[in-house]
Amino acid sequence: MAALALWSQELTPGKPFNFSPAGDIKITNVALGDTLADENGRTTVKLTYPKISPPEEDEDEDMEDDDGTPTTTFLCSLTPSKIEQATVDVVLIEDSPYVFELVGKNTVYLTGYYVDQNANQPPGDEDGFGSDMGSEDDHDLRFVSSDVEIDPEDLDDVESDASRFEEVVEDEKSEKPQSKKRVRDAASEEGKPASKAEKKNKKQKLEEKSAEEKSEKKEKEKGDKKEKGGAEKQLAGGLKIKDSKVGTGPMAKKGQTISMRYIGKLQNGKVFDQNIKGKPFKFRLGAGEVIRGWDEGIVGMQAGGERVLTVPAPMGYGKRGSGPIPPNATLIFEVKCIEIK
Repeated sequence: MAALALWSQELTPGKPFNFSPAGDIKITNVALGDTLADENGRTTVKLTYPKISPPEEDEDEDMEDDDGTPTTTFLCSLTPSKIEQATVDVVLIEDSPYVFELVGKNTVYLTGYYVDQNANQPPGDEDGFGSDMGSEDDHDLRFVSSDVEIDPEDLDDVESDASRFEEVVEDEKSEKPQSKKRVRDAASEEGKPASKAEKKNKKQKLEEKSAEEKSEKKEKEKGDKKEKGGAEKQLAGGLKIKDSKVGTGPMAKKGQTISMRYIGKLQNGKVFDQNIKGKPFKFRLGAGEVIRGWDEGIVGMQAGGERVLTVPAPMGYGKRGSGPIPPNATLIFEVKCIEIK
């Protein structure tokens, strides 16, 4: 049996999960989910599967198909803070119908993997269960792997009891292989079954495609962000604007009341005015209540957005200046739009 790919399934209380696997699946773990609907109650995993009766000895010719009556069993019971996961060893057979149900209120997760039960099996063992499922009378024990204890007298040309661990001499009249163990070794040397290689190759291609798509999406998001917030624009009159962050709220238009936070700096970096806490600064856009650089530079901002305004002197305080602002000063404002009404 060889593992091919990971498999998992969520089981929800009150919703039976009907399942016919596309390939053989081995379930190895049952665990509670990260969110508990009942922190004290027990949740039991119930499995209903088709009943298959094993063949009886000496009745091969008279053996009839099973009536298909489903059988119900319980995989495990989980209780928060006591038993939150359980290790199991259950194989679901390809195309067979199964029904999983929960008795309790908590969500449960099954984890396992797809398996190839024919991997490295000798000819005749394609059913995936191996020769051990049959009766000893159905096999010539002289040709069973040498690690099985048998009477040395039943072996041809064996010098001692110890020698049978080194070599099994082939019966000249028999065309059967010397040892099933050696057949397995030979089969493994010839390579893995094509079906397993194809599944592995398909899984690898899917993983590579997913990684490539994620990388492309990430690069696209970076490009979109740079395009939206990185370019500086120059408007009429020499006013420059640059969006540091594009908002998601309504867009500022002339005539609306705008609430702002801001930091005003000279070109040497000296701060001459700011509003970074307390009540935001409010004004009516385009009404001449602020310098022209603001009336023109705030238009188009969205609530929540941030922008840098580089205001030339004619659109600021001109030749006269004002207080700490010298004449003919180019001003730099870092502004954030808080609200638009």
